[in-house]
Amino acid sequence: TVDKVLEHLMTHGQKVAGGDRLGKTIIFAKNQAHAEYIAARFDANYPHHKGSFARVIHCDLPYAQSLIDDFSIANKAPHIAISVDMLDTGIDVPEVVNLVFFKIVRSKTKFWQMLGRGTRLCPNLFGPDKHKEFFFIFDYCQNLEFFRHDPPEAGGVLGESLTKRLFKRRLELIGGLDKNPEANNVVKELPNPQAELRRDLAALLHTEVAAMNVENFIVRPQRRLIEKYSAADAWKALGDDAMHELASNVAGLPAELDAEDEEAKRFDVLILNLQLTRLRSEPGFARLQEQLRAIAGLLEERQAIPMVKDQMPLILEVQEDAWWQDVSLPMLEQVRKKLRLLVKLIDKKERKPLYTDFEDEMGEVTTIDLPGFSSADSFERFRAKARHFLKANEDHLAIHKLRSNEPLTPTDIAELERIMVESGIGTPDDVAKAKEESHGLGLFVRSLVGLDRQAAKHALAGFLSIGNFNANQIEFLDEIVNHLTEHGCMDAARLYESPYTDFNPHGVDGVFAPAQVERLMAILEEVRERAVA
Repeated sequence: TVDKVLEHLMTHGQKVAGGDRLGKTIIFAKNQAHAEYIAARFDANYPHHKGSFARVIHCDLPYAQSLIDDFSIANKAPHIAISVDMLDTGIDVPEVVNLVFFKIVRSKTKFWQMLGRGTRLCPNLFGPDKHKEFFFIFDYCQNLEFFRHDPPEAGGVLGESLTKRLFKRRLELIGGLDKNPEANNVVKELPNPQAELRRDLAALLHTEVAAMNVENFIVRPQRRLIEKYSAADAWKALGDDAMHELASNVAGLPAELDAEDEEAKRFDVLILNLQLTRLRSEPGFARLQEQLRAIAGLLEERQAIPMVKDQMPLILEVQEDAWWQDVSLPMLEQVRKKLRLLVKLIDKKERKPLYTDFEDEMGEVTTIDLPGFSSADSFERFRAKARHFLKANEDHLAIHKLRSNEPLTPTDIAELERIMVESGIGTPDDVAKAKEESHGLGLFVRSLVGLDRQAAKHALAGFLSIGNFNANQIEFLDEIVNHLTEHGCMDAARLYESPYTDFNPHGVDGVFAPAQVERLMAILEEVRERAVA
């Protein structure tokens, strides 16, 4: 069971470093023995990462805080923290993108606190302007069903990692060179720049395959192919069957090689795409050429750095039209080799030319209308019209109830739906989409009109009456009132995000006692339930 869970996590978890490394992950284990067994199975299946990538963290460890500090550093191991209660609450690592529930949780407060470990935003986590916007929950113990919490499913599939893209692009380039008369000297090993390029590409891929450990359970199913292509002679001539085997079954498997700089690998992809479009005479070449020129221009601005200064003649040449007149694949390969380690020296804010997905082939553009779906712009117009209409009619009984935090009836919901359609605000499809997205029409309307401020204060009045609160706690509660006034409802997970983490890094847990936190969450749930008939 543990092996299957780890394989699922390593295959489907969110990745960073260009898709090559699992993002920061917390595994919630049942007890210390369970946690240590998980770590042992990880080390057995990933011997290359043994003892560093996944670590057990519990309160009895004398160096537990040191491990937590290391886990809190983005690019430092451990990348998987196997927690025995210690990380369930209180830890604040914005880079966490995967939470694994490998134990049963029956306390709603504890459950929300555990979810709170993944809610912190993290800018530029996946590259410049590619921010963390969500996190994955892997629940193997039906906790979500128990608490009836239904987070949105991840759409689509994870994109290919940089390593897999590089492997497949290099394979494509080998295939293209094998069909090119200029490179056919490779078998005869005659001096020829394209033949030399082909040999270098094959050597790179051979080295990668030879470093794939067949004891790794992700690699193990492809043992026959790994052993076959670990032989250098297998790369001298690759037929169609071999190309298919390698691209479909070997590309992307983990190899026990030293980690390379992500920016250098992205630059490799750019050069490979340039080489492929040049070889195939494809129209995408001009766009890629401009990207390489832009990168060279940014490197020119860093010529005060000795490493960059050494390559200035080439950096300047690449920006000139004359260099591109008869550019060859080996010339582009020299650019890759000489500049790939310099790209990381470009200021991060200026690196956008490197962060492009290269897909040059597009079919004919076709517009398809799907029944029951409106365009995003159309729905936003519906939302704006609905907000204006509802605020202008706050005296309507159902709207007044929503604003005042009074319970709705099915009749109220039906009346809201009727007036929204009959007044021309939107179509029945718009209303249906609003109900689906907001988990009910009452919640949708409440999100537009908000809660009356006095009603929001009244909802918290009972909580305020049970104790003496300090100024920090009262200000925290005022923020909740502000949110309810503007948005109508509040998800308990918000209590672990800004502005609530501005009061304490641990959010609500650092401001109130556990019993008070549980009461606050119950109040927020009650406010929400009153908008649902």
